[in-house]
Amino acid sequence: MIENANKKSFPPSAGADVSGIETLLNRNLPEVFGEGDPARRRAAIQELYTDDCVLYVPPGTFVGHDALDKFAGDLRATHPHYIYTPHGAPQVLHNSGRLAWGSGPKGEKPLYTGVDFIIARDGKIAALYVYLDSPPA
Repeated sequence: MIENANKKSFPPSAGADVSGIETLLNRNLPEVFGEGDPARRRAAIQELYTDDCVLYVPPGTFVGHDALDKFAGDLRATHPHYIYTPHGAPQVLHNSGRLAWGSGPKGEKPLYTGVDFIIARDGKIAALYVYLDSPPA
């Protein structure tokens, strides 16, 4: 519903599950993309993502748990010693959220950075858009 700007205004996330979307964003980085153990990563994907989830990343579009799991596992294998570090708190707007992050060896300056943008549905991630600020070397 679009309201006239002169009417009483509400915060941009009025009615949204703000803490639930923040949790999805905060858990996604370490438990899916930062997880080296395939069984734990798969369990996190099943808990955090809808069955028909879509991942949008620079190399392409990946649909469903199997495709997401393969992409995250293959990515993790390219730099198994890197960690993902959130840069600030997640921001939530209605059924979406975003979280800036950096990745690199623990205790060092991130070698690449990006922003995750999600669309949530029924308490899970239905779509993840990954924007890279600086591509991985």
